Amino acid sequence: MGVPTLTVFTPTYNRAYTLHLCYQSLVRQTSKDFVWLIIDDGSTDNTKELVDSWIAEGLVNIRYHYQANQGMHGAHNAAYERIDTELNVCIDSDDYMTDDAVEKIVSFWKRHGGGDYAGIVGLDATFQGEVIGTRMPEQLKASSLTDLYAKHGVKGDKKLVYRTKLTSECPPYPIFPGEKYCPLSYKYVLIDQRYPLLIMNEVLCHVEYLADGSSLNMFRQYKRNPRGFAFFRKVAMKHAVSYKERFREAIHYVSSSMLVRNYRYVLESPCKLTTVLATPLGVLLYLYVERKNKAMTG
Repeated sequence: MGVPTLTVFTPTYNRAYTLHLCYQSLVRQTSKDFVWLIIDDGSTDNTKELVDSWIAEGLVNIRYHYQANQGMHGAHNAAYERIDTELNVCIDSDDYMTDDAVEKIVSFWKRHGGGDYAGIVGLDATFQGEVIGTRMPEQLKASSLTDLYAKHGVKGDKKLVYRTKLTSECPPYPIFPGEKYCPLSYKYVLIDQRYPLLIMNEVLCHVEYLADGSSLNMFRQYKRNPRGFAFFRKVAMKHAVSYKERFREAIHYVSSSMLVRNYRYVLESPCKLTTVLATPLGVLLYLYVERKNKAMTG
């Protein structure tokens, strides 16, 4: 058998206690036309021993890579350097695929896919089977990810299957010393400028969805990784689909710049006038983030 069509990649960090959910869902797949690439981002638990035992079982085609901890975006960089299949999809370490997800992805792509498309966008659902956010417009064949949210009013995380050629051609996520996060949307925004995604209104993945956990965590991420966020905001500003979106990104850019005391932020902005106009609100957001973090750590 030659190279599979799909790589399912999973960045993981000390998640041995939950990784079995993903593994068991891959064992159950109705199509074996995939490889599971595990990027172990510096785990200190028994992740390696667990993966070795699964490799020995021989039920799933597994590749394992260990690296020093770099954060989620660093693990994505390592994955994209190693993927050699036509398509790839990220399944987080505490999520799992529907039993026919690989079959649906591969057959849909073989029927409709090709060089005119970036890949496929499908649905995520809770462990109870409820679709995260909203479904996508039924009549829509393809769309950029940005337009799905900004123009078509779609809400909630979606499952993204990309052509590996495109994820490889995008520059890697930047690694900033002392920071462990850069928004993954950076690559998605760049790919959006080139090709649309085919829309597949099918649930591909079950995700652990904590409605109250993500927003609190986001304040911590924002405070701890300001350079990663500021970097992303510049890209998002440049490619914003409306002035309203551009202004919103500029507010966040100013706030992240304040967090690292970068007072050259206007000079470094791709949209200087918008950044100047957004500065008062950006400073207010910076003060709000500082206050929120103090309250959380106090």
